[in-house]
Amino acid sequence: MFLTALLRRGRIPGRQWIGKHRRPRPVSAQAKQNMVRRLEVEAENHYWLSRPFLTVEQEGGHAAARRAAAFQALKAAQVARFPAHRRLENQLGHLKVTGKWS
Repeated sequence: MFLTALLRRGRIPGRQWIGKHRRPRPVSAQAKQNMVRRLEVEAENHYWLSRPFLTVEQEGGHAAARRAAAFQALKAAQVARFPAHRRLENQLGHLKVTGKWS
């Protein structure tokens, strides 16, 4: 420990509001109330999350129909992006005027 730092106590080195050795901000009553409110909300969340809405048996396949429908919709959307199949007969059929081969 430097002698000057020992003799000049209470000095914050560098910028006083940023950095590793910054000046601590005073805790106000409003900040305490906000923290208590946030902790109460978190405790309520823990309470509701500890009681499951579905049983283990219900949870097994409750979304199977919805997932299948969503998959079919996604598949149909992907197919709709591509043009319809083109056959060679349809593309070059107008060239076949006569059926003779010489």
